[in-house]
Amino acid sequence: MCETADVAEEKEQRRERAGRSISLRELGKHLGLSPTTVSLVLNGSPAAQSIPAATQRRVRAAARELNYRPNLLARSLRSQKSGLVGVLLPEVGEGYSALILRGIEEYLLAEGYVYLVTSHRHKPELLERGPRLLYERSVEGVIAVDSPLHTEPPVPAVSVSGHIQVPGVSNIVLDHAKAADVGLRHLVELGHRRIAVIRGQDFSSDSQVRWRAIGQAACKLGLKLPGSLVVDLKGDTPSPMAGAKAVRELLAGGDAFTAVWAFNDISAIGAIRALHEAGLRVPQDVSVLGFDDIYSAAYHTPALSTVRQPLDQMGRLAAEVLLEKIRTPEIRGWDRERRVEPELVARESTGVAPDRA
Repeated sequence: MCETADVAEEKEQRRERAGRSISLRELGKHLGLSPTTVSLVLNGSPAAQSIPAATQRRVRAAARELNYRPNLLARSLRSQKSGLVGVLLPEVGEGYSALILRGIEEYLLAEGYVYLVTSHRHKPELLERGPRLLYERSVEGVIAVDSPLHTEPPVPAVSVSGHIQVPGVSNIVLDHAKAADVGLRHLVELGHRRIAVIRGQDFSSDSQVRWRAIGQAACKLGLKLPGSLVVDLKGDTPSPMAGAKAVRELLAGGDAFTAVWAFNDISAIGAIRALHEAGLRVPQDVSVLGFDDIYSAAYHTPALSTVRQPLDQMGRLAAEVLLEKIRTPEIRGWDRERRVEPELVARESTGVAPDRA
């Protein structure tokens, strides 16, 4: 069957376009529509509701067939909006940061934003350079997760677990007073009086705040926390190894204890391993309480009791507050602190104190 000249020319044009992305103007010309009409349809603009449904289907089909991709750089230059949010993390791994990042991602993607991540691994030079790298890439705002921001940033910013008041920065924090109370009260009600505490590293934003809250809660409960039963996580690794080393240090000290409250679930898992290696059963001999409620906490053996902080909720809230600050910069009050509530999750790693049993 013979082809007409018009059909042959159309095929040739399609072959030429196959290796490149067609422009909005070319797509409009192909459809016999204005670039504005095509743009309204492809961007899902409310104004596109006035365009017939058949026309909208034709525009989308042609965009797929002709390999149309929007020029995001040109669009951002025109609108002064990049659609990018920067996220500053200590590291990307299992636990705290990963769950907060999940909440951030979930909210941003639903709102049409994407994010850039940089991690500093608690190294001062990376902590200083990280925000600058994000600003240089035209992010519209920044979310700092367990990462201090000491000066007012040039863009809207939110700090998760931020306890420093910085102009232009909104803090999302846990109610650590309540967390300390529910955690210690749980152990005390099980009969524990000799409770060891594994504190976080100095570089963690929550370490000092949580330790002060635990001390105040212990005072209210009439509980003593002797210095011989308080140890710090050492090193900057997010591995359970740090918790195992802390418990070995406690055991080497020789002061008896019937429960351990670890700074986070990762270190609690390491603590359980060290106790097992020492011939101690969990929870029959020593109870172990974690903090965070990461996914693997419920599937560890024994299943880990923990104080849950709603990490994914904190991530979503951080993203929500940041976008509000980006979209409505004239509204004041976005810099106020947002506080979220903890919850005790009692599983298998805590039980009645041995002397009470």
